[in-house]
Amino acid sequence: MPPFDVPEGDPFGPHNLPYGVFSPAGSTDGAGHRVGVRLGDHVLDAGATARALGFPHADPLSAPNLNPLLAAGPAVWSEVRAALTEWVTRPAHRAAVEPHFHELSQVTLHLPFEVADYVDFYASEHHAGNVGQIFRPDSPDPLTPNWKHLPIGYHGRAGTVVVSGTDVVRPSGQRKAPADPAPVFGPSVRLDIEAEVGFVVGVPSAQGTPVPLTGFRDHVFGLCLLNDWSARDIQAWEYVPLGPFLGKSFATSVSAWITPLAALDDARVAPPERTHPLLPYLDDSAPGVEPGGYDLRISVAINGQVVAEPPFSTMYWTAAQQLAHLTVNGASLRTGDLYASGTVSGPEEGQRGSLLELTWNGRDPLELPDGKRAFLEDRDVVTLTAWAPGKDGGRIGLGEVVGRIVSA
Repeated sequence: MPPFDVPEGDPFGPHNLPYGVFSPAGSTDGAGHRVGVRLGDHVLDAGATARALGFPHADPLSAPNLNPLLAAGPAVWSEVRAALTEWVTRPAHRAAVEPHFHELSQVTLHLPFEVADYVDFYASEHHAGNVGQIFRPDSPDPLTPNWKHLPIGYHGRAGTVVVSGTDVVRPSGQRKAPADPAPVFGPSVRLDIEAEVGFVVGVPSAQGTPVPLTGFRDHVFGLCLLNDWSARDIQAWEYVPLGPFLGKSFATSVSAWITPLAALDDARVAPPERTHPLLPYLDDSAPGVEPGGYDLRISVAINGQVVAEPPFSTMYWTAAQQLAHLTVNGASLRTGDLYASGTVSGPEEGQRGSLLELTWNGRDPLELPDGKRAFLEDRDVVTLTAWAPGKDGGRIGLGEVVGRIVSA
């Protein structure tokens, strides 16, 4: 089928056009990385097309990663998206554009941008509540006292962010069960997933200058699915008093495709009702602040079996609030910064975005066709997929995130 003839209803039609980085078949390792835009089951070489058509923003589209385009800012993002939409929908451009398409199955996809910094948040009330019930069952409130007042987060490791399809080596570290007399060293036996959404920063900010809620779309280019793998046993022993470290830093998987915020305008929703007054810098009920939630429908599968369908629309803290909090102390943004929502979980049992919750810390293992799972076993393959509502009942597809567990 010609690349322009995308079937009606395809979630990667011209209404979507996510960005990635690819190398064509036959390219040597590390060479030939190009900015691509997905249309159905094809990838358009955006730089080659821009040069062929004399487009003024051909330079950032001809880079080996998305960072120059990210840094170009909202005005350029808008012009590029408008041009791409015209190139793939107007018959007058077909002859010039078609030679620059590649079949998706014949290319290699790469990490789409150079990650500058990585921050992980904890923005789902349902996830935080479940975790509180699991680890503090006698507490009158499963949430910590600060949870409804600020988006809790921690600084992660940018160097271990990997693209979908990269194997995840089971991490080793210290672990100690409560009844054990001393810690032992070895591979994690409680390896878990965290189904999340990541937000990609384009335009940097000056150190000492916080980004307000209204500045979200001035700085954030787009979003992607993200799996923040977690070694629960390593984390449980190490995290007091400074928080996650080796139990989280070994791998974070992201999609090969970054969906621009402009593609998700019809998926914007109001966040859940706030139950506590917010300080002014986080108050998204103030005049002029747009609704910051997104209606993303996520599916989590293990070895092809769907085990959860977390709804992103239930997230208590929005990406705009997370960005405002991240910078309110004067911390600066850099092009390529990545910050994640934290585990996405909904109110129902089948909407929990981690095995910790789905199995209630291993008490209730999942029944899969190939056996029970409390936590991940070697050779397990985890796949995250998602879609969002588009115009006229259509769907916007998010690029999948796949990771296979391999032994150390």
